[in-house]
Amino acid sequence: MDKETIPPGFKDALDFKFVDAIFGRRSRRFFQGASIPEGYFKYTSKHDLLPLTELEQMMVLSAAAGNTGWHNLIMRGERYAPDLSNYACSAGGRTFPSAAGFHTSELFFTDDSGVYFFETRDAPALAGRSDEGTFDPEELLEAHRVRVRKLADGRLKLPPEVPHIEAHNTWVANHPGTTLVIPVGDLAQHVLAGLCYYTQNGVCFYDDIHGQEIERLERFRHLVDVEKPYPLSFLEMWSLSELTAELSISCYAGMLMLQAMGLGGWLFNGMDPFSVLGASGDPEVPGLGFRYDTDDRWSLPNPTGLPGVLEGYTPPHYRDMRHAVDALTERKFGPGGPFNPETPGYYKDTKGVRSSARPHDEEFRECVALQAQHIYDHFGKFPGTVPSIFVLPYLQAQHLDLDFYDHFYEKGAYLETHARHMERWHPGGK
Repeated sequence: MDKETIPPGFKDALDFKFVDAIFGRRSRRFFQGASIPEGYFKYTSKHDLLPLTELEQMMVLSAAAGNTGWHNLIMRGERYAPDLSNYACSAGGRTFPSAAGFHTSELFFTDDSGVYFFETRDAPALAGRSDEGTFDPEELLEAHRVRVRKLADGRLKLPPEVPHIEAHNTWVANHPGTTLVIPVGDLAQHVLAGLCYYTQNGVCFYDDIHGQEIERLERFRHLVDVEKPYPLSFLEMWSLSELTAELSISCYAGMLMLQAMGLGGWLFNGMDPFSVLGASGDPEVPGLGFRYDTDDRWSLPNPTGLPGVLEGYTPPHYRDMRHAVDALTERKFGPGGPFNPETPGYYKDTKGVRSSARPHDEEFRECVALQAQHIYDHFGKFPGTVPSIFVLPYLQAQHLDLDFYDHFYEKGAYLETHARHMERWHPGGK
């Protein structure tokens, strides 16, 4: 970044009190250029639309899904000590936690200029950490800026109408002048990582939906307890819960940054996830353009991935579930993976730490793949009872219209950062 053009609001945000971000967080939806056509809050903004600047946008994106250096890993697993726990799928940490370090989500966003992919899931440490454990914010933002990849021109094609957007959000969600942040999770990969996790801990599964055991699983009785299997529905419900936490905390981290910067916006779920991903069935509503399939056995379409961008760990993006297991193993133990001895880190003996995890051998992979393939064969998709790709919630960032809040609310409806945002972030005008 050019230091001469950095607005004073940037330093204000860096010095903002964390406790004020926590207790000052509020959904503030009315933006400059917005209009509520009727009802008690009928109001039309007197301001022109004002999109976020690139710097403002990068601050929000980096807060929502920024790289925070190397992941610390989990030090010990009871069943395979003294080997290092090998659950994690990513060597890098991010601004939000992920169950067992799976990190199976990525972030998309859209503004008036286009639809973008902000790729940080498998990023190495992007900036140097000081001896005090901190980063230079300008270096960090610049490193993240180059992770942005444009996918399409123009704002995400999502009509501001029901059923694509909930009725209470049609006047505000994804409107011109706003930045809409969309974390997307590879739930197929998360369930597969969960299968690895449970297999490592001696647990296998039975198909409680179809009321049957998984054939040939007894040959792995020395790895897993075939006498006390868990239900598949539990695995998929648990994985969905874990992934939703990952996506939600990502949005919440971005939401806290809005308070520090004095931006309006809110965290919400009032958009149809199938329309957002591109699985509405309406060619006029392509959303993010994810591939999806339908089947008479399913009540809803199933998105599986965006080819070349974010492909779920399931067919048709992989030959079969054994191929997907091998890909997950490569993500963990291959180049750049958390358990590859050549992957850098900040341990005093990084090579020794990373090489102390036990790789997934052939037998282990077969045990995981057998269970995963059963799901795919019997449900026609993987996972069987939840979507392969999942999205919820979202975060929207925008410039607040203070006049609206002054008109309808008593003092205290917004923070000092909001009151001074234009002065501190846009000195000398827009």
